[in-house]
Amino acid sequence: MAGKVFFSVSMSLDGFIAPESPEELMGRQWMELQQWIFPLRFFRENLKLGGGGEEGRDNDILRETFERTGASVMGKRMFDAGERAWPEEAPFHTPVFVVTHTERDPWERPGGTTFHFVNDGIGAALDRAREAAGDRDVRVAGGGATILEYVNAGLVDEFSIALSPVLFGAGIRLFDGVDASRVALEPVRSESSSRVTHLTYAVHLRK
Repeated sequence: MAGKVFFSVSMSLDGFIAPESPEELMGRQWMELQQWIFPLRFFRENLKLGGGGEEGRDNDILRETFERTGASVMGKRMFDAGERAWPEEAPFHTPVFVVTHTERDPWERPGGTTFHFVNDGIGAALDRAREAAGDRDVRVAGGGATILEYVNAGLVDEFSIALSPVLFGAGIRLFDGVDASRVALEPVRSESSSRVTHLTYAVHLRK
């Protein structure tokens, strides 16, 4: 049985998931947005930063997100930023399918991550990701424009937001341009910790 298609992102209280400029990724605002992740035990394990780290529900959610993912899809903008920022052993450890308009041979990294470049649309990238994932789920990793394409195409089953207590003021909004006349949400779960609130929704298309 095929798994779900989902995305999971951190979002500021005013609705932004990233700075406008790729050069600002890993900058102060982005670090504040993601600050709930950095102390966690699983984050340290996955990036091979050594032992230690915090456990608890935030850590469990991060681990569960990783373990359910059999393959990922991302846009070229996210890949370009990540290619500069990720360590040699990229943190996915699964096949990743990059939606792009250019041709490029697969890029294999240590630790099980191979980036495949798909230049015939989001549907083709998802088909390949589903095949690679088997009965596990496919994660739409980002960025915001790619997530929105999948949501508006009715290809996302579920998503989770880690609502972080920071304000951006400007940047890339998660749902800027969503087809609200077609997309309906059903609350699935809400959990809070001292750092972040986790919100999970099922996605349906209105008939």
